[in-house]
Amino acid sequence: MGTISAAFSIMTQALDADQAALNVVANNVANANTPGYTTETPNFQQNQPLVVGGVSYGDGVTQTGATSARDRVLTERLNQQQQLASSTGSRLTALNTAQALFTPDSGSSSATAGDISSDLTGFFNSFSSLEANPTDNSLREEVLSSASTLAADVSNAAASLNAQRSALDQDASGVTSQVNSLTSAIAQLDQQIQSASPDADAGTLEDQRQQDLSQLSQLIGINQITTENNGISVTTTAGQPLISEGQSFQLTTGTVNGVTHFFAGGADITAGLASGGGELGGYLTARDQDIPGVLGSLDQLAYSVSTQVNALNNAGTDLDGDNGNAGNIFAGQAQVAGSAAGMSVVMTDPNHIAAAGAGQGTGDNSNAAAMAALGNQTIVNGETPTDYYANFVSELGATVSNVQTENTAATASVTQLQTQNNALSSVNLNDEASAMSTLERSYQAASQVFTMLNTLMASVLNLGEQSTVS
Repeated sequence: MGTISAAFSIMTQALDADQAALNVVANNVANANTPGYTTETPNFQQNQPLVVGGVSYGDGVTQTGATSARDRVLTERLNQQQQLASSTGSRLTALNTAQALFTPDSGSSSATAGDISSDLTGFFNSFSSLEANPTDNSLREEVLSSASTLAADVSNAAASLNAQRSALDQDASGVTSQVNSLTSAIAQLDQQIQSASPDADAGTLEDQRQQDLSQLSQLIGINQITTENNGISVTTTAGQPLISEGQSFQLTTGTVNGVTHFFAGGADITAGLASGGGELGGYLTARDQDIPGVLGSLDQLAYSVSTQVNALNNAGTDLDGDNGNAGNIFAGQAQVAGSAAGMSVVMTDPNHIAAAGAGQGTGDNSNAAAMAALGNQTIVNGETPTDYYANFVSELGATVSNVQTENTAATASVTQLQTQNNALSSVNLNDEASAMSTLERSYQAASQVFTMLNTLMASVLNLGEQSTVS
């Protein structure tokens, strides 16, 4: 009788275990399209065997819960590549916008930068034309007109770059609230996981935590460390804590030298965030390095051309006979920084163009020839104006190409790692169908044994007489 009771117990446990496992499979199927869900596998544990007369007898199994099919190393590698892909992606967008300012539109000026290379050539060529007839008023008007076109395109380009930098500053600042919201949510999930499942997989809680970490890694560069009780610690790539012991540490912002800086624990961590990756890293790199670099090159061009042309104009004799005091063609620049944005034509009277050399008559053309020759002289950091501009645009294009290559490689790596992760962790409906079929058969087998035991028990109770068991 005791043996039959033990058999009933084993079959009951088998039925319970199979039903629990079927529930796990059903949950997998129900969440097949849930973002971030990790497929679960039911766990069966052999019960402690019974020992009778020195012989061990099996006592069935128990379903002890489910384990998510996750690879922490793989997910951390995926997060790292997402940081790089997001960083190069946001930086590339900014660089493409900047580069578009210096792309000629069929050789004509646009509403932004126009073709500065053609502007430079046209400006210095206007002096060559004036050299041929230094008293011709229409040629003098052409000099001022070409100077205005050059100044307008350069200043428009600078204005567009400054506007882009302001937009990047706003984009970077806007990331802060998203980061703080995610770190708060992750810290709360961490507390729940440490409390509910300190020694085992936490299932959907860990799925949600990983989903939030994935989003966080796309916004900001992070390092992740597993701690005791199934918790995690998260820092920026430079080491500033964001999450520790279930507590989040908020990023704050402040304005320094007119741009947004980022602080953690009172320390300015802007530089570390710029090099750390994530969308924010790309914004900050473009805002603090790329755009200022482009502006700096444009400033140098505007400063050199303006100061050299003004100096020569004031060294000659204009049509009114002013000798050495004809005035500036361009607005005077006290320093290189800001010269592009401030470039403009201040001369309104074409008679003040000093085409003649100092002390020469108004019909002389030697100073016009000297100003025309500036176009072929190394007056901009050891290069001619057109060569300097061409090299500057070429270097910008090379930077764009390099970042594009980095972004393509990082994106491909993310795709590859995501594919590997999906193969491991995503729900495969074919596998679930197979598992469900197997578990259903196992459940049916346990039911049949249960029925047989029930029949046997009835026969024993009826002392071997045949009986019907309903």
